[in-house]
Parts: sequence; structure tokens; C-alpha cells
Amino acid sequence: MNMDGQTSPAYKGGGISGFFMRNMNARGYVLLSPTLLLLTFAMLAPICVLVGLSFWTQSGMIIEPDFSFHNYMMFFEKPIFAKLLGRSLWVSGSVAFLTVLLAYPAAYFVAFKVKKNKLVWLILITVPFWTSYLLRVFAWKIVLGYNGVINSGLMNLGLIDKPMEFMLYNTFAVVLTLAHAWAAFAILPIYVSLEKIDRSLLEAAADLGENKVMSFLRVTLPLSAPGVIAATLLVFIPTVGDFVTPKLVGGSGGILIGNMIQTMFGRGNNWPMGAAISVVTMITITLVVCCILWSIGQAKKRASRG
Repeated sequence: MNMDGQTSPAYKGGGISGFFMRNMNARGYVLLSPTLLLLTFAMLAPICVLVGLSFWTQSGMIIEPDFSFHNYMMFFEKPIFAKLLGRSLWVSGSVAFLTVLLAYPAAYFVAFKVKKNKLVWLILITVPFWTSYLLRVFAWKIVLGYNGVINSGLMNLGLIDKPMEFMLYNTFAVVLTLAHAWAAFAILPIYVSLEKIDRSLLEAAADLGENKVMSFLRVTLPLSAPGVIAATLLVFIPTVGDFVTPKLVGGSGGILIGNMIQTMFGRGNNWPMGAAISVVTMITITLVVCCILWSIGQAKKRASRG
């Protein structure tokens, strides 16, 4: 409207142009549409190619573009694939749990205990993760190795007679290495969630006679749940398909579904089968995440009713 209280001429027009001038949300979508279209294409195109490739067959070195469920039948007929997928889900769940368990105290300290220069503390916490991912994996390989830092230190202290062999080339090494590698991705969302908590709620809990432990369990932890859930999903989803860490520190006991996919697209030279395994893995991850979010939603409904 202008200064005389009349509608601006720019908003009087009809048709499509008038609609966009009157509707702020529509103008926003128009401005974002090129980016949204590019991102949508960049995400959907590879998935569509992968799904289409999974229905093809391969004979020797030649890929036959014939529609077939052969690759999916092979996946469910051979127990090794389901076993690797189940192990991958278990390892990723363990990594997510351990990562959040280690990241929460760090995020809590910065959010509640640090009064000044919080950005500096966040930078200091994430500095170790600025190095190459491979370098960090190799560092853990040196630490956990047969003649590594831990075994050498314990032997020099006289606590053990011979090096411990269980720390490397197994699932334990994969979980520990991945938990460290993804810690920064868990610290930041938890910190943001903790930082948004109204401190007056904690003061009210203290005035009502709650001690610090009960205030944390009844106020801080529930209010920081969105950050915890986000951190869990940020760690869980990508680690299911990780193949670098299991290959370097997992050995034969730490092979995951990502290693099988990498083998099919690499030395196995069976791209359709690798695509089928990838599609089944993506669908499984989606179903697991949906079940987790549905369970959380149901728990919130029950808590609100109670």
C-alpha cells in the first residue's frame, strides 16, 4: 500500500505476474527454483541410473540392457549379502551410539560451562578433524596395531606380557575408528540443540528442589533430543556404506556391505549386481530410519498424553 492507504499498482495486476507479485512465498520459490531443480537433478539422476542398472544383467564383460530381477534374486538367495547388510547395520548403530555418547559431554561443556569465546572452543574441538580422513584412519591403525602405541606402552609398563591381538582387524577397530572420524558431525548438532535451551527452565527446576542430575534427566536431555536424533542419523546413515575404514582396519572380520559393493564395481566387474546391492541397502536404510522416527513420534505422543 502507498502512503495514501491505496494498494500499490504493482499488486493490482492479474494473471501469473500479478499472482507472484502478491504472493511472497511464490516469489521465494521462483527465486529458489533454479537451485532446487539443479539439486533435485543432481540427487535423482544418479539414483535413477543406479536403479535402472540394477535390473540389467551381465555376461562376462558385456552388460545386457535386459530387464530382469536376476540380481535381486541373487541377493536374497546368497546368505552372505544379508549377513553383510545386517553386520553393517549393527556396526553403524554401534558407531552412532558411541559417537553420540562421546560427543554429548563435549557439546554440553561448550554450551553450559564455557562463558566466553565459544566459537574458539568449537574450532579447537574440530581442529583434529581438519586433517585427511585417510590419515586419521592410518593413525588409528598405528595406535591399535600389534606393535602400536597401546601395546608398546602397556608392555613397557609391565601390564601385559605380549601384545594384544584383538584391537585391530576386527569389528571393534572399525567401530572405534568410525566413532572418532564422525565425532565432529555429532558434536555440532548437539551443541546447537543445547545452546537453544532456555536457562530459566533449569533455574525453575532447581527452585522446585531438583538436583543437578534430575534436572539434566528431566529438562536438559529431553530438550536436547532433537540434536541427539540429528547427530545419530548424521552418523548412522553414511557409515552403513563406508568401505575405506573396514578395509584398512577391519580385516576379514570387519568387512561390511560397502566393501562388497566396492568389489562388485571394481575387481568383481559386475556393475548390475553392485547396483542391486546398493539399491537394497538404500531401501533398508530408509526403512530403518523411518521406523526410528516413527518410534520417536509414538513415544512423544505417549509422553504428551501422560
